[in-house]
Amino acid sequence: MVRIRTAVAGSVAVLAMILLTACAPDPSPSPTSPRTPPPSATASATPAATPTPTATPVAVPTDCRALVSEPVLAQFGDLPLNDPAYGSDVGTQADGSLVCLWGRPDTDTGRLSTTISRMARGPALDLLNGLADSEGYTCYTPDGGIRCEKTWIDEEYPVTDGRTLFWRDDILIDTSYRNLAPSGYTDSVIAAVFG
Repeated sequence: MVRIRTAVAGSVAVLAMILLTACAPDPSPSPTSPRTPPPSATASATPAATPTPTATPVAVPTDCRALVSEPVLAQFGDLPLNDPAYGSDVGTQADGSLVCLWGRPDTDTGRLSTTISRMARGPALDLLNGLADSEGYTCYTPDGGIRCEKTWIDEEYPVTDGRTLFWRDDILIDTSYRNLAPSGYTDSVIAAVFG
């Protein structure tokens, strides 16, 4: 009985908001801020019913080289992709994820690693909000998804390290790098995965 009353009260509140919104003037445009609120700021506290998906789920890719455009590929030069020395830690994994590692195993810098895996919305938002709230990542919403990124100076070498994450349609693209950040890399991977 309490659930029904709560549902009725919620429906009345939603209807009132719709009626009031219809009468309100269009808001004036506001300047964009350099840092948008964490992804959960727009999520509702009450889970909403989700319609049955009609589109085919996005597939986790299986070919690392196909993820990068020719201009990005040229920036890697002669760096190996998934060097055999890394063994089964690279390429398609048993859980269906894909790990792509650019770099030489005998060096400590000049390395970039991307893991593409499935992750549901709830855990993804928890992860991204945690990075934004506790670790100083900047998050925003390009390309129909949520992107969080951060760079820092390496603790051991005088080089820049960083991490960029992008989540959309239950797919997480998680890239970490150490003194190797080709221009347009993440955008190229996003375009290859989501078309």
